[in-house]
Amino acid sequence: MNFVEELRWRGLLHDIMPGTEEELAKGMASGYIGFDPTADSLHVGSLLQIMTLVRFQQAGHKPFALVGGATGMVGDPSGKSQERNLLSEEILNHNLNGIQKQLERFLDFDCGANSAEIVNNYDWFKSFTFLDFIRDVGKHITVNYMMAKDSVKKRLESEVGMSFTEFSYQLVQGYDFYYLWKHKNCVLQMGGSDQWGNIVTGTEFIRRKDGGQAFALTSPLIKKSDGTKFGKTEGGNVWLDPKKTSPYQFYQFWLNSSDDDAANYIKIFTFLNEDEINKIIAEHAAAPHLRVLQKALAKDITERVHGFDALETALKTTDFLFGNGSLEFLNSLDDEGVLQVFEGITQFEISKEEFSAGYDVLTLLADKTAVFPSKGEAKKMIVGGGVSVNREKVPAPEKVFMTSDLINEKFLVVQKGKKNYFLVIVK
Repeated sequence: MNFVEELRWRGLLHDIMPGTEEELAKGMASGYIGFDPTADSLHVGSLLQIMTLVRFQQAGHKPFALVGGATGMVGDPSGKSQERNLLSEEILNHNLNGIQKQLERFLDFDCGANSAEIVNNYDWFKSFTFLDFIRDVGKHITVNYMMAKDSVKKRLESEVGMSFTEFSYQLVQGYDFYYLWKHKNCVLQMGGSDQWGNIVTGTEFIRRKDGGQAFALTSPLIKKSDGTKFGKTEGGNVWLDPKKTSPYQFYQFWLNSSDDDAANYIKIFTFLNEDEINKIIAEHAAAPHLRVLQKALAKDITERVHGFDALETALKTTDFLFGNGSLEFLNSLDDEGVLQVFEGITQFEISKEEFSAGYDVLTLLADKTAVFPSKGEAKKMIVGGGVSVNREKVPAPEKVFMTSDLINEKFLVVQKGKKNYFLVIVK
């Protein structure tokens, strides 16, 4: 199965320029995808394009990942309802470094002729003067051609309008393609379907300026089966940086996918073949309550993005919070690890000096924290056996907690009912 066939059966082919498949069939070809440095980490929305580059390399072709040091200073209007804030050079460089490190985890940079390369378009734009640009690039693409692009038309028809800066973006991206075609023999640019207009501007510029031929293909923009945006949670973007989205949260994002979404995602975001995927889907259909499909998806992607150790921690965290995991797991973690487990869970702080004399459970849970709105409600639930601290049922409302009860001499884990967790931090 060749690269295009692989994309097609996985549902990852949206547009393809005629002749692209035939060009790739000739032998090893070079192609690239651009990544936008608006943050110092990529998110799961970028993962599709990363996987596309990896599949491209696995098919025997040479992948280039372009980080937009220059285009990041301009801002892509595609799919945007208004102009975004421009980044300072310092922030931009910080973002570029973070993104480059992430890309290096996925692509193979030491495999011979088709080793991956990372390029930064600032390297060829930094000495390009404005007059040189409008003379050498601008004269080859007409305003009529640029105005016909959907990304331009939609903005011009809106109340916001479009600045010249954003209007020129497709020329800048078009020149990127030309530069890589000219100097790196890149014959293919790939991206999301919202990038089609910008990509074909590059192929047209190559044709008009040097009479060359280049190709394009795009993948569909991923949406959830209910029509909502993929890659978002109540807390915002799901990032690839474990400091922004912990491996546990990352694992949970995939684990909480609906059946329809998981069946789609496992084709898009894993390297499992068609037979393996069909087997997992059939196993899931036989016992949907076991969530075999979601678990296979979450494990595969979490391990690929964060590594085996992080996956193990995510699995143990999930077992601790939703299964029968033991307190030994928390005892094995340092303070930062414990805080990561309970990231996003309500936390309360008490000074060590206050806690040194001990607290009876009713005062602790109703007065010093807000686990319960009153001592009466706390007492009622404790008597009913519905409150646990550090994985043990609170035996009676008179129970007193001392510093010796603290995990890492710092934490108490309070469980109210089956699924409501709270973290008390003593410091």
